[in-house]
Amino acid sequence: MKPIVAIVGRPNVGKSTLFNKLVGDRISIVKDEPGVTRDRLYRETEWLGKEFVLVDTGGLEPNTKDFIMSKVKSQAEVAINEADIIVFVVDVKQGITLLDDEVANVLRKTKKTVILAVNKVDNFDEEQHDIYEFYGLGFHSIVPISAEHTKNIGDLLDEIVEEFDSLENEYEDEGLKIAVIGRPNVGKSSLVNRIVGEERTIVSDIAGTTRDAIDTKFEYNGNKFTIIDTAGIRRKSKVEEDLEYYSVLRSIKAIKRADVCFLLLDPNEGITEQDKRIAGIAHEEKKPVIITINKWDLVDKNEHTPHSYEKVARTFIQFLNYAPFEFISALEGTRVLNLIDKAVKMFEEYNKEVTTGVLNHVFREAILLNPPPTRKGRALKLNYITQISSAPPKFALFVNDVEIVHFSYLRYIENKLREAFGFYGSPVDIEIRQK
Repeated sequence: MKPIVAIVGRPNVGKSTLFNKLVGDRISIVKDEPGVTRDRLYRETEWLGKEFVLVDTGGLEPNTKDFIMSKVKSQAEVAINEADIIVFVVDVKQGITLLDDEVANVLRKTKKTVILAVNKVDNFDEEQHDIYEFYGLGFHSIVPISAEHTKNIGDLLDEIVEEFDSLENEYEDEGLKIAVIGRPNVGKSSLVNRIVGEERTIVSDIAGTTRDAIDTKFEYNGNKFTIIDTAGIRRKSKVEEDLEYYSVLRSIKAIKRADVCFLLLDPNEGITEQDKRIAGIAHEEKKPVIITINKWDLVDKNEHTPHSYEKVARTFIQFLNYAPFEFISALEGTRVLNLIDKAVKMFEEYNKEVTTGVLNHVFREAILLNPPPTRKGRALKLNYITQISSAPPKFALFVNDVEIVHFSYLRYIENKLREAFGFYGSPVDIEIRQK
């Protein structure tokens, strides 16, 4: 699980400038005007080999009554609640303001690690006394920086990653972690309640009832599980002023934490662009996914209907070609336990390791059956393959020229590996390397 670091502070202290410097790209709009950043942005980055998710937020005004700023406040509060570490940005030129005090009060109540970044420090010697003033906010970790001129950013990053070690055991002993993901109103909470056998989350036919990612622990066949009921992800255009939009980070965090994802779809609504987006998040995170068709009890069907639906659905989400389907009714409990059995099996496959000798025997047979085609007037020579990691299974394929490897032949190799070793429901990653 990659730690989440949220950048917060009152408006116009340089949060977006700092965010852009830390991720190495101009992602946030930077403008010298309060309230410009209205969407919470998140990007993965790393420092000293340690990866984390960085979250940019709009300016925090705890007691504001302005409509737009109140939405920005709600957005920032979600980021604060989900964050493992908070970078609180202040402005050395303006000193401690009343708003800074209010933000500091909010952050102290979270009991989370707060690093105070004193921004806009152009001359560290001359402004040293001004920096000391900020100890009055009550945070022991203070780093002077200039985000605009990229001064002391490395020290701030050092301070951030030093705190990561204390987070490692936060989610220990959770068993197999399952994230239930999907659009609002596809039955995620109903499925969780059916699995654990009690009403642990509010179930309503109003889209977006569940706004938090809720963990529920349970046991099945002597094994421990944690099921994460995420808030439904909705299209941004529909929720710009709505709480569900703020739950996207929660859902992404849940997918990152999960060992297996249940992607819930509603067969009565077909596959939407939003379904594809959610599926894409799980795929990009390389998680095993079960495509779970809920509300199957409401479908007029015969023995051919599941196959027909699966065939159509796969044309929309071709990138999840490795993901199995399961047709359930959370309301009636039909085939719900099949999901848990499949999740256990998929997690084993996700962590499977294959010895290099056996792997290359299968690899050589695959090449004999279907030799690689010539591309750009050059013959592709495949030397050998080895597994370099699991969860997901990742392989290094050594070749004479990486430029002439066609994706269709890679797909062929992947299919042969699946035929020989299974990897049921698990993504398989093949990395091409120059011999």
